[in-house]
Amino acid sequence: MSGTGAQKKWLTLTAVVLAAAAVFLLGYLLAAPSGATRAAPQQAEKQQESPLAKLARRSPADPLALGRPDAPVVLLNYGDYRCPFCAKFSRDIEPELIERYVRDGVLRIEWRDFPIFGEESLEAAKAGRAAAAQGKFWEYLGAIYRAAPERGHPALPHDKLVDYAEQVGIADIPRFETDMNDPATMAAIQADATEGSRIGVSSTPTFLVNGDPILGAQPLEQFAGAIEQAKAAAE
Repeated sequence: MSGTGAQKKWLTLTAVVLAAAAVFLLGYLLAAPSGATRAAPQQAEKQQESPLAKLARRSPADPLALGRPDAPVVLLNYGDYRCPFCAKFSRDIEPELIERYVRDGVLRIEWRDFPIFGEESLEAAKAGRAAAAQGKFWEYLGAIYRAAPERGHPALPHDKLVDYAEQVGIADIPRFETDMNDPATMAAIQADATEGSRIGVSSTPTFLVNGDPILGAQPLEQFAGAIEQAKAAAE
């Protein structure tokens, strides 16, 4: 399904913003202690909270989040449905983080839409929001990522997005398509993308662990180390 002219204009503007962004996040990385994004915690001392930690929304009703709203550690995931490295994180890393930390109440994961790979990325983000409206966001996101190729960007035309909705058991497909085209859906996606651009996100996936950045689908040990360090600092 073709996007509207307004959506295409928004994507163009987003690309311009992304090209000029990265200043804040890069500056943060350069200013941060060298151990901030490494696998093992350097110290268990309390640290001053990163200003980016305030981006965690912690809404109990957020269907795009997993874990307790009051978890001591929040991982923000700025992702794109057509991003191969986002898919790799979803398949290889996220299930282990859920098993180790989310189920124990230590970690909360919050999704942020950051569609950067064209019109189909934006349409997929809209579909994800529509799935969330029927309580199937994580199932829907997981289905797309499990079917994604190891390299390159999957094709996600409208009919395929509907197929995934049917696969994960979304009961009301007409509502699903209506919700995709709801202006509120577009506004929510744009809010996420604007937030990411404002802090300098320029690629996907980009993660913040209590405000400390991890760039790309890094090994499990790096995420575990960052979570353990953030947990110790929060205690």
